[in-house]
Amino acid sequence: MVKRLCCSGWLVFSSCLLLAALVSSKHHGNPANDLVEIINNNRTSHKLSKLNDSPGLGCMALQFAKSCKGNCSRNGTINCTPSEDEFTEVFAPNCGVELPTFGTITGHIVGCHSKYLEPSLAFINVLVGNNKALSILRNKSHNEVGIGMVGVHKGPFFWTVLFSSGKTNSTFVLENRGAGIQQKKGCYSGSSIPCSAGQRIKADSVIFNNVMIIGCLCAHLLQKLYFNLL
Repeated sequence: MVKRLCCSGWLVFSSCLLLAALVSSKHHGNPANDLVEIINNNRTSHKLSKLNDSPGLGCMALQFAKSCKGNCSRNGTINCTPSEDEFTEVFAPNCGVELPTFGTITGHIVGCHSKYLEPSLAFINVLVGNNKALSILRNKSHNEVGIGMVGVHKGPFFWTVLFSSGKTNSTFVLENRGAGIQQKKGCYSGSSIPCSAGQRIKADSVIFNNVMIIGCLCAHLLQKLYFNLL
């Protein structure tokens, strides 16, 4: 009996360590990629196709988000619409998007909040807070998606989603696969580069809270096992 309970204790402890590792790795590094997953889950739940995660679109979405700084109102609304020339003459070159591969952007969603929100909350509270945004997200003409996000020091946080009807690996292609991009602030989807320091700290605080919750739960379970041994 004692031996079985001891083995159970080790099983609970090992499982908790594994669960904590999984939680910490889920959001660590690049929450923009998590948002792409959330968007695709929303689309497939409505019997729509998944969208290809395009690094080129993601990088331009980050450029878009950066251009919107200073346009966030207290209630989270934002008025920011770059011209088509800005996409082809500023955003694309800054990202190293090969201009012959510049495709058609079929829609965009942009939003802001007074502080960083983890992906699931940002999706609900910032990106799809109205029917217009949901209609854009579920447009059947989309084939690709890219997400950029960036914060302002002691200020609001911005999210931008770009959609395209382009084909995988043939539109918004990055030169040298994006190796030359100098990403100093924020992050974008489709990239293995983690968020810059400010955003990474905020994301890590969410990870820490989740791990602490799991730790308390594990301690409670181990305590119950201990008392069963007495």
